[in-house]
Amino acid sequence: MQRPGDPAGPGQLPLVSVILPVHNAELWLDACLESVLQQDFQGTMELSVFNDASKDKSMTIIEKWRPKLEDSGILVVIGGHESPSPRGVGYSKNQAIAQSSGSYLCFLDSDDVMMPERVRLQHEAAVQHPTSIVGCRVRRDPPGSTERYTRWINRLAPEQLLTQVLTANGPTVIMPTWFCSRAWFSHVGPFDEGGQGVPEDLLFFYQHLRKGGRVLRVDQTLLLYRYHPQAATLSVLETTIWTHRVCFLEEWALPQWASFTIWNAGKQGRRLYRSLTAASRCKVVAFCDVDENKIRKGFYCYEEAQERPKPRVPVLHFRAARPPFVLCVKLDLTGGEFEENLRSLRLQEGRDFVYFS
Repeated sequence: MQRPGDPAGPGQLPLVSVILPVHNAELWLDACLESVLQQDFQGTMELSVFNDASKDKSMTIIEKWRPKLEDSGILVVIGGHESPSPRGVGYSKNQAIAQSSGSYLCFLDSDDVMMPERVRLQHEAAVQHPTSIVGCRVRRDPPGSTERYTRWINRLAPEQLLTQVLTANGPTVIMPTWFCSRAWFSHVGPFDEGGQGVPEDLLFFYQHLRKGGRVLRVDQTLLLYRYHPQAATLSVLETTIWTHRVCFLEEWALPQWASFTIWNAGKQGRRLYRSLTAASRCKVVAFCDVDENKIRKGFYCYEEAQERPKPRVPVLHFRAARPPFVLCVKLDLTGGEFEENLRSLRLQEGRDFVYFS
């Protein structure tokens, strides 16, 4: 009889595969791999590592940990390549998944650290929600870095995990916390393999939503999420993410509305208007704001428009505007004034407005 934590027997597949892409991660790998070893999950696990052309001591560290992990009942699968240049995070994750065999996938970045209960709690949630990406709360390291972003990650209400998918923050459960079934990943994926500068997590997340996937968060802190200059997410340009966000807004949210108002007559609101297709711009009936100077001007004229006469979009006080709204106001930056104004209108998130902040 197999004991909990023993390796999968002959012909028996592991229940959970921890997916670990690695590129020049020697500074963090010891703590990362220790956290895999310390998991209290009682089912069978494997660690699938894919080395993406590391030039440091990453592979030496992984080989050092291999016998410790295997002695504890965790199968270790290692792949990789030694090309002059890395192929990117999307490629590495796809390869790590392809060489793994678990029924569930637990994604882990090589610079992060899992809490001991992570696999157990997220597996329990994923079993109950087979078409969901399951995330968790995080603790940022160093403490105090990206405070607003970390607060957003941890405090979104369950319904906001779907209604705030268009903000600049990206996926409402962050990629290093993802846990899902292999069957669902295969239905949605694979990751885009465009390499550096491609937001492969955001593109996968949008495809997940297109396929009818749900989003769930285990409301416990299960990951130490590091912030440092070498992080792959910092290589993605804001303009790239903006373009993908606008396209998904037009695909996912705007078709349900015959017309809408852009909440913010300032720089971001006008940028959104200019970024829309001509068909979507025709649906914009007004901008709204609280700034009396903008409201006194009465309208916004899109000078670069090909149409004649050039579009002149009214600028109204928010109380004179009509929903639905696309909200282009940065959350958490107005001392609560914007949130209070929004609450005063008694609107339903998702039906009457979406965030594009």
